[in-house]
Amino acid sequence: MIDDQSNRTLARSKFFDHFGLEGNDCVFTLNSCGGSVTFSGRTAEGFVIEPVSAEQKLYLPKIIECDEIPNNRKEIPTPEVASAYQHLLDIAPLIPDLDHTAEILLLIGRDLIQAHHVIEQKLGPPDLPFAQKLYLGWTIIGEVCLGSAHRPNSIVVNKTHVLDNGRSTLLEPCDSKLLITQEKHQHVVGSCSGIFCTTVNDETPGMSTEDRQFLEIMDREFHRDSYGKWTAPLPFQHDRPVLPNNYTQAMRRAMILDASLRKNPTKLGHALEFMRNIFDRNHTEVAPPLKPNEECWYLPIFGVYHPLKPEKIRMVFDSSARFQDLSLNSVLLSGPDLTNSLIGVLMRFRMEAVAVTADIEQMFHCFGVSEKHRNFLRFLWYTDNDPTKPLTEYRMTVQVFGNTPSPAVATYGFRFAAIQAEHSFGKDVREFVERNFYVDDGLVSLPTSQEAIDLLRRTQALLTHGNLRLHKIASNDPRVMQSFDVKDLAKDLIDLDITHDDLPTQRSLGLVWDLQRDAFGFKLTRKEKPYTKRGVLSCVNSLYDPLGFIAPITIQGKLLLREMTQAPSVDWDAPLPEEFQSRWDDWTQSLTRLGAFNVPRKYLPIGFSQLQEKNVLIFTDASEVAIASVVNQ
Repeated sequence: MIDDQSNRTLARSKFFDHFGLEGNDCVFTLNSCGGSVTFSGRTAEGFVIEPVSAEQKLYLPKIIECDEIPNNRKEIPTPEVASAYQHLLDIAPLIPDLDHTAEILLLIGRDLIQAHHVIEQKLGPPDLPFAQKLYLGWTIIGEVCLGSAHRPNSIVVNKTHVLDNGRSTLLEPCDSKLLITQEKHQHVVGSCSGIFCTTVNDETPGMSTEDRQFLEIMDREFHRDSYGKWTAPLPFQHDRPVLPNNYTQAMRRAMILDASLRKNPTKLGHALEFMRNIFDRNHTEVAPPLKPNEECWYLPIFGVYHPLKPEKIRMVFDSSARFQDLSLNSVLLSGPDLTNSLIGVLMRFRMEAVAVTADIEQMFHCFGVSEKHRNFLRFLWYTDNDPTKPLTEYRMTVQVFGNTPSPAVATYGFRFAAIQAEHSFGKDVREFVERNFYVDDGLVSLPTSQEAIDLLRRTQALLTHGNLRLHKIASNDPRVMQSFDVKDLAKDLIDLDITHDDLPTQRSLGLVWDLQRDAFGFKLTRKEKPYTKRGVLSCVNSLYDPLGFIAPITIQGKLLLREMTQAPSVDWDAPLPEEFQSRWDDWTQSLTRLGAFNVPRKYLPIGFSQLQEKNVLIFTDASEVAIASVVNQ
């Protein structure tokens, strides 16, 4: 069998046995549409093959023992096939009869490229088979496999196949496409039992086609510009529709925003301050005139406040705004989820004695947008950031908050920068970036303060090299914070005397971390919620506890919610039955006591019990047991 879809020449075990070959075993991986399997087989060299006519000799390359050669006999040319077509009649006598007793023991791959050379060709009508003369004889090519998936006559829904790219399919994979990768024993990842092999990717979900396209775009076009700033393209979908010019929509939204800001001078001041920061950092530029029929897109803007930061607004570029049933986000690839597991980051944060948190300043804005794509980020704002002047067209030069792919682009770029500079700043810096950041928040724990200081300094140097900044540093060890410039510390630490003042609490990924006690706590803002299904659900869901410190308490609230809303006719905004009112009030009142509840950072919850008529949570740090009581009558 001659197969240009195989990159190596293979032979069955019977071939080796027939010639009495022992040979040295080699380990190789067989990649086909059915997946990847690692084998061990003999090798042989020095063989010569020739056609039946003995007119030519070809010297075979190294042969690898493999019993997975397809036994596809239906594609062997015969005189009967040639005689069935007028344009092939003259080659019928040149094709030997099919020997049904002969076995297919040898597959010649493209490592013997001469065997694939076409010396002569006979073509017929477009939809009929044709013939090619190779050095080893004539072959007829017609309704043959092209290395894709075959459409079955019927589909069994409980049986799927795995293609060579890791994707699953209901279609039957082609069995005539082989790829051999020879490996050394020490390079085999995981373990093999002879049938099944394990790899480091076995427990990770396969990427979608769109995610692979995103990474291909980033790998190809992510680069550092002439100013040293990491720059990425907008990852557009393949075969996307052309975006219409939505200037009229953007102007209408800009006028609505202008009217809203003028009615609220405080909000206007916050918005101007936010935009001033963008202008001062050169994250935007005056948009140049558009060329005739040039594609572009305008981003409407709106402002949002963080519930815990009422004095600070974020101006969001609305990439989801639709015009003529299209939006910028609708034609962009969102990219794979590159965010680390929140639980994993928090658990690693609790492993060692010295804990540190830090933040990447305006992470999305640290990565530029390629010049060719900036016209898709046009927007309307006051000239020179002055509300007394008319609106002007600007365009962003950096990745914007609001674009669906921005988190993936920023995380990809952040890790790419760490990989590129690993040789200069150390492997531990790369691991810190890759494993201990949740988007732009970094949390890490180390055995000693000196190790923490050294890691943070090298990480800062790495990020500065790519125009990124690590700041808002906080630690349970004052020596760590004293080792950095005051402007790099968390906001609440800037005006403190680190050595004498009590250290304040910090929020880390939603958790309240008391630096002085090195413990997690809870700060609940009691807002009266209506006694309705919507109000009760809002109250229960307001308890943010990713590590499950107060799970026994939150579960009580959820069970009570389920009991109160069992009736199918309960409306979202209708009052709930009065029979549950007192129990609900008792539970919500018990939440006020959580303000005095602290969990040492290195402790783990192991149980819930009662002690002296009080409900208690039991924690351990693996060396001793600590009991923290939470009254919950």
